Amino acid sequence: MADRDDGGLAKNAKNYHPDVPQAGGGFFLKGGEGCDWGTKNRLARMFSSKSGNTVMLAFDHGYIMGPTTGLERLDLAIPPLIPFVDVLMGTRGALRSCIPATAEKPLCLRVNYDSSVLYDDMSNGGGIACDIGNAIRMNASCMAVQTFIGAAGEKNSLELLARTVDAGTDYGIPVLGVVAVGKQMERTEQFFLLATRLVAENGAHLVKTYYCEGFERVTAACPVPIVIAGGKKLPESEALTLAYRAISEGARGVDMGRNIFQAQNPIAMCRAIAKVVHEGFTDARAFEYYTELLQTENK
Repeated sequence: MADRDDGGLAKNAKNYHPDVPQAGGGFFLKGGEGCDWGTKNRLARMFSSKSGNTVMLAFDHGYIMGPTTGLERLDLAIPPLIPFVDVLMGTRGALRSCIPATAEKPLCLRVNYDSSVLYDDMSNGGGIACDIGNAIRMNASCMAVQTFIGAAGEKNSLELLARTVDAGTDYGIPVLGVVAVGKQMERTEQFFLLATRLVAENGAHLVKTYYCEGFERVTAACPVPIVIAGGKKLPESEALTLAYRAISEGARGVDMGRNIFQAQNPIAMCRAIAKVVHEGFTDARAFEYYTELLQTENK
């Protein structure tokens, strides 16, 4: 077993080389070259081969939070946004009941369950709510599993992640490891360096995590693509700044929910986020674009 790094010369000598791209062969997403054709094909549906990035729309909040503001009616809130994002992230129940089967976007399927917000501790690790057979029947391009690093459910959630990766490997379906943060959990560079690396080394093909100071080191140290979580609702200008900083510092996309469907104009917000993620807009330029869209709508 490796000794813990408790500081000293070893810690001070760390160099993540954030300016040096990860070697990985011919596939455009890092960490994906060793995957089979089906897995790479599904990843290529989710990420643009031109920008290398993705805009994911998360609407899986209800599996622990119930009818979140903005998602009281999934059938009304989500379908209008589908043309303006790259990936839909939801539960099988929401997808089957509220999303048209004609939607031509890849699905990132939430496959784990956990305790609801009625409980003080939602970090017990949960279990599998949707097995590989259901994921195949849903035509999922990816399966998402929550992990609780540094919490009571860490061992259980990592086991669920590893089992899901094993099942996905049999059928060429990649896995998104979602780094959870609870009320008592850290949101520091040190924590996210550890959490994203653990999730990736346990087999996740991509990782969803939160932005922090030193984020360029987090993305450099993670051997698979990172997409940034939007988190709680922010003013639109701040959400665009979050996206811009994350992409500038190595994220390969955003997975936003509340910062899109709770925006003043969700479609305009989708389009502005896409400008940052795919076209290199700065946050200021993207907010100007968002404002122009609002003004055009109000004319």
